[in-house]
Amino acid sequence: MLTSIAGKSCIVTGASKGIGKGIARVFAARGAKVTVVARGEADAAATVGEIEAAGGTARMHLCDVSDWDQVKAMVDAAAAAYGGVDILCANAGMFPQTKMVDMDPAEWDSVMACNLKSTFLSVKACIPYFETAGTGRVVVTSSITGPVTGFPGWAHYGASKAGQLGFLKTAAMELARYGTTINAVMPGNIVTEGLEGLGEDYLATMAASIPLKRLGRVEDIAHAALFLASEEAAYITGQTIVVDGGQILPESLEAIASI
Repeated sequence: MLTSIAGKSCIVTGASKGIGKGIARVFAARGAKVTVVARGEADAAATVGEIEAAGGTARMHLCDVSDWDQVKAMVDAAAAAYGGVDILCANAGMFPQTKMVDMDPAEWDSVMACNLKSTFLSVKACIPYFETAGTGRVVVTSSITGPVTGFPGWAHYGASKAGQLGFLKTAAMELARYGTTINAVMPGNIVTEGLEGLGEDYLATMAASIPLKRLGRVEDIAHAALFLASEEAAYITGQTIVVDGGQILPESLEAIASI
């Protein structure tokens, strides 16, 4: 099951670290030819190296995903290298933690550009290839933060992630004419380099509030994305799946304590 992506050309944005790296590695392990998109050359090269060492196929492309010309060039290069574009995993994102009273408007704009605008640009750039192929898959990495929950300091992040889901609904209708589906994964708290930087106290508090009593792994998100990118999910579009260990279910910590 879920081997239908073998040989497919797959673009993963924000793929040099965290969830994006996990997606790139899992997809490559199932036979996809992966374009690792990132801004940092060293981390992107390391991700490609890990994939190749495991027997997978990958290439890197350095790109500012908030810039249309760079995004279009990135998609065209991926298509030239791997014979088209079959799967887009729009994963690139940033989440600086700044309360509104201290937030410079420029920070708001940068988060929106990286998280939300980049999703639109990446999808737009892939449309000609989806049209040519008559099929395609888009998987967006959103979040529970914004669409479902909130957390102080992440007003911009939450707004961008909720915005992705608003984009998703209309995009699903517009992409249908190309035989292309678009869906979103909504991660809860996943152990990544960025989350680890928030400190042990934060990690412990978050784990305590999750019914499964642990933070998620990048592979937990990658496998959900893998399903949505597969032929098995061909009749699913415009939908979201929460992958959070049950984090959004309890009314309070007291509810967790009674488990």
